Amino acid sequence: MTTSANNTSGVTPAGNTSGTDTSGQLFQEAFEALPLMAILRGFDVERTVAVSHRARDIGIRLVEVPVQNDTAVAALRAAAEAGRERGAVVGAGTVTTVERVALAARAGARFTVAPGFSREVAEASLAAGLPHLPGVATASEIQQAEALGLTWLKAFPATDLGPSWITSMRGPFPEARFVATGGINLANAEEFLGAGAAAVSLGSVLADPEQYARLPELVDSIRTTRTRTGDGLRTGKTGKEDR
Repeated sequence: MTTSANNTSGVTPAGNTSGTDTSGQLFQEAFEALPLMAILRGFDVERTVAVSHRARDIGIRLVEVPVQNDTAVAALRAAAEAGRERGAVVGAGTVTTVERVALAARAGARFTVAPGFSREVAEASLAAGLPHLPGVATASEIQQAEALGLTWLKAFPATDLGPSWITSMRGPFPEARFVATGGINLANAEEFLGAGAAAVSLGSVLADPEQYARLPELVDSIRTTRTRTGDGLRTGKTGKEDR
């Protein structure tokens, strides 16, 4: 796999997977740097690009733009173009149909994210060369995703599931890497990371001016914790691997 000449993100782009998941490499490299992903939902084009720049400036390498309407698709396209210039990796969220996979690819998305698990959507995304992050909330969904070779999974809705859900699921599924999504904010992000989440996604934080201004505090705290403990990417080992 080669890196394009204009890629400055430090993240290797996906190639045609032909059904083989490259999500592990894309997400692993990005979240090794900082276990945060930005979700830019409901912003206009200008705001989407501006916030994606700010996210990249503080160290967040992955940006998700949900594509549930035409304005959102335009925002994704603009953010993807800006990302290529600034080194951010921009993907499409709320990819719930095969048609949206094609839409995301045409708009320049580098990966796709879904709120739930659909084998059809996952396979279409992988075939298009787009690493896929499916939503899971049950052991059955985790098993189905892992059967496709998907080990990076979106724990959604995270605050309803709770940090203990991630800790418990890492026992029977030690290869799974969960990105906690849904209701994550400055107050609970590190709790989910401490429970074994490999990363967390921030959405409402970016829409709330007060939290948005304090986002660098979270980044500094995560980096300080990693330095103190010597952690890189969290493994989430729980001592329950014999389930």
